[in-house]
Amino acid sequence: MITVAPVKFGEPALRWSARAHSIAEIESELARIWASQDLTADMNGEPGRHVSARTSVMNLVVVARRPEIAERCAATIQALTGRHPSRTIVIQSADPDGPSWLDARVEAHCVLPREDAPETCAETIHLTCGGESGLHLAAIATPLIIHDLPVTIWWPGEPPLTTRAARDLFATADRLVVDGSRWAGDGLTRLRELADLQASTRLAISDFALVRQSRWREAIASIFDDPDFLPYLRYLRRIAVTYGTHDETCAPGSANLVKPIYHVGWMASRLGLSVVRPLAVVGGHGQVAGAATRTVRTGPVRSISGKPVTGRGFAATLTDGRTEVAVLARPIVSSMPSGTTLRVELRADRRGSELRADVTAEAETVHVRVWQDGVEAWDRRFRAPRRNDVDLLAEAIEAGRRDPVAVDALRSAAELVGDRAET
Repeated sequence: MITVAPVKFGEPALRWSARAHSIAEIESELARIWASQDLTADMNGEPGRHVSARTSVMNLVVVARRPEIAERCAATIQALTGRHPSRTIVIQSADPDGPSWLDARVEAHCVLPREDAPETCAETIHLTCGGESGLHLAAIATPLIIHDLPVTIWWPGEPPLTTRAARDLFATADRLVVDGSRWAGDGLTRLRELADLQASTRLAISDFALVRQSRWREAIASIFDDPDFLPYLRYLRRIAVTYGTHDETCAPGSANLVKPIYHVGWMASRLGLSVVRPLAVVGGHGQVAGAATRTVRTGPVRSISGKPVTGRGFAATLTDGRTEVAVLARPIVSSMPSGTTLRVELRADRRGSELRADVTAEAETVHVRVWQDGVEAWDRRFRAPRRNDVDLLAEAIEAGRRDPVAVDALRSAAELVGDRAET
């Protein structure tokens, strides 16, 4: 069905919408979109501008298990039509036990960047599959992709990374996009699985949880751009990450730990630190569970409201081959989303001199404070707004090949997690 919508420069407009109930019908509708030569846009009340030819530069396959996730992803993708036009396939699965069926909505959205430019158009295929059809994602997606263009898979929910269905789908792709900060529990088992996937495939992996931290990484790196502080970098002794939780008991598994662990993984990978003792639960009195002879001094921990919380958290030990670096991930009750990084603290001891750094972030800024031998030496704020899903997806698409920094950070984070069951 042809749809004529008023032109609003820079905003996506629906130009075509049709239904289909098989892969063959979907392919037929896709062909009809671009075979229709009378598709026009409403220019001041008169049909005026012909829709340009398809301008897809990539394939984007979205696996969205729930309708609300599918709608949110579709809105994000439409916002990118003018920047990164793609053939997008949004796949939802319904009742897996009933008969096999497929229902699809085929759409074309176009963006007019300016009055004297042609429209940029791309297709979106919304697929809902039931029965056996919903169990074979690769068999559904593969016939619909444009085979001479790169393939990105965006799995915004809980990707079953080790299943055959997921692995078959990944085999068709160049890039996988996930958001580890949204995984259930502490998320660390799936983080380890993601690192194993990276090591065993050619996939380039983009994790929104890691990409969001770029402003933190830039702020931390800026400390050691100062020649007075650079010598301390080789004498790092402690990395502490404070993260938010909604559970007053701060029990293990009550908050997603992916972002806190990525902070440590990134620093470990950049400094060449290896794991001596992987992540372990810290008890209420600072005792590491299962390590009766070793304690971790957590210091007083209070919620944002001032209410004391338990000393629970996670501890690990790294080394540079000469000395050990203590790692602590500690929870604090917060109104922020569970697992959100609230503070990164560093301590270095060099020849009897101490350097302490404290990094926090708000919506628009990152705040860095540094003390040298107890005297405040730095108090700086950097403008660094949080990025939304549109920005994050655009960056993932533009990344191209594997990012060596992201590869190393994921690998180091997984080594820090170690061989452990999710708590």
